Amino acid sequence: MSTDPAARAGHLDHPPRMGFFTDTSICIGCKACEVACKEWNAVPEDGISLSGMSYDNTVGLGASTWRHVAFIEQPAPPAASPGGVAGGGADGPVSGRPDAMRWLMSSDVCKHCTEAACLDVCPTGALFRTEFGTVVVQDDVCNGCGYCVPACPFGVIARREEDGQAHKCTLCYDRLGEGMEPACAKACPTDSIQFGPLDELRERARLRVEDLREAGQDKAQLYLNDPADGIGGGGAFFLLLDEPEVYGLPPDPVVTTRDLAGMWRHVGIAAAGLAVTAVALGLGRRR
Repeated sequence: MSTDPAARAGHLDHPPRMGFFTDTSICIGCKACEVACKEWNAVPEDGISLSGMSYDNTVGLGASTWRHVAFIEQPAPPAASPGGVAGGGADGPVSGRPDAMRWLMSSDVCKHCTEAACLDVCPTGALFRTEFGTVVVQDDVCNGCGYCVPACPFGVIARREEDGQAHKCTLCYDRLGEGMEPACAKACPTDSIQFGPLDELRERARLRVEDLREAGQDKAQLYLNDPADGIGGGGAFFLLLDEPEVYGLPPDPVVTTRDLAGMWRHVGIAAAGLAVTAVALGLGRRR
């Protein structure tokens, strides 16, 4: 898989691929990223009622939630040291107690996949690859067919009831064109959301994982950082303190259109076989 999706899309003279590195270990769950995203992109509110999922009122990504901060409550690891109750992976008030808890917090977003199935299935060209390597939906081109919705292996993209069109994070494409960082990264008070050239972010993330493991966070790992994974690596990747499933993320995501070319080849062969059979039957009847 090519790690330069912008070049494959025809952007031959393009800037470095830009993306997000979200370090969940320092997320404090303030939801400033959610608010900044909605304000800058004029994303409608999506409900303020309690969901029953801790302090999470938005529940997940969708057409009107382009950034989502997850709150995961779980028993604190037995060997964890005492800490506060807030923060990405902080322990409960008394470590070692049977009822000690910790909160894992993570700001989720569109992954801007290297191999993007939503792009593959869009029949109108509403989804396109930018010169920064990101994936953007053009509202004035989307016809609301919804093909992209089941194609996304992360359940990111969705249609909005009000206009019937598909919507998701654009990585603030309009801001990137002006040399500005995305609104969510700008608003993050702890630098949990880091923005920049993807190669630089990957090296920074690798060093961060090493530091955390030396500090005793044995499960610290990078998610969607590997260009050899099932989506060719993400333009947005994450540092997690537990397995991806704990955060509601698929452990081994694969681009859903991976076998599309082979499927079309089989369809072509089958169609050719039917055509040959039809011709043979027609000749037989004439005789």
